[in-house]
Amino acid sequence: MSLLFDSFWRAVAYCVHPRVIALSFLPLILMVVLSFGLGYFFWESAVASVAAWLEAFDLVQAFLGWLERLGMGSLRTVFAPLLVLVLATPLIVLLCLLLVAMFMTSTMVELVGQRRFPTLERKHGGSLLVSVLWSLGSTLLAVVALVLSMPLWLVPPLVLILPPLIWGWLTYRVFAFDALATHASSDERKRILKEHRGSLLLMGVLSGYLGAAPSLLWASGAMFIALAPLLVPVAIWIYTLVFAFASLWFAHYALAVLQRMRARAVVEVVDDLPTAGPVAATPPTLPGSAPVEPVFPPSPPHT
Repeated sequence: MSLLFDSFWRAVAYCVHPRVIALSFLPLILMVVLSFGLGYFFWESAVASVAAWLEAFDLVQAFLGWLERLGMGSLRTVFAPLLVLVLATPLIVLLCLLLVAMFMTSTMVELVGQRRFPTLERKHGGSLLVSVLWSLGSTLLAVVALVLSMPLWLVPPLVLILPPLIWGWLTYRVFAFDALATHASSDERKRILKEHRGSLLLMGVLSGYLGAAPSLLWASGAMFIALAPLLVPVAIWIYTLVFAFASLWFAHYALAVLQRMRARAVVEVVDDLPTAGPVAATPPTLPGSAPVEPVFPPSPPHT
């Protein structure tokens, strides 16, 4: 647990490093261009489709009518746009995570390795192709889990539990692998992921809950719709920084565990070596003869 907190505070400190801040703008620029491009071409049609879909549900219309009687009729006009944003949020989060893993993680692991573990041997147990396949496979499983769990998001407590858990599992899978890909061998990586699965998963879940924080911007309702051109880039940058922090957290933790594991292995090898010392040679004894006393070399004369 001490290693967990130590890695946490080191990752927080590294987040203000100029290289990390500069790198965070690359995923931000790509995501902002993609978001506004998709919004320009598909926003109005998506909102119209969702509004028509909501009108077909009597329960939703009754809920909106109840809000109007309470004096919150303006929410009817922003309900469909907010729902579109809520549905688009998982895609935004997934893309931010993959962009951070693609453009930032290797550089941040290199930064941690150079500054904190310069003597740690690099065994390159995970190639770029294996890392990409691992990330894509994990992302596919996370998307399937998100789609299957979406009906449960209508239950108020579960919408605060299920998505962060899925983000956390995906964060753990992607960043734990990438943190060890360069320095650990394949066997070392598998051993660390097995022995420290609980701690790594906890780190991923906490990162997932931090990643859910920008979604609170959607709760501002009509104000968010009016300030969307400003708040969407802010939310995307927060997502990027959260996943950059998670990548640094996993790098500090995983490399520290790897260093300790190798040091412990060296100590065990040294302990298993036979102790050297002067051994007197005893000549063999023939059957029926008296034992011969061992002969030691003469001591130097005292002066």
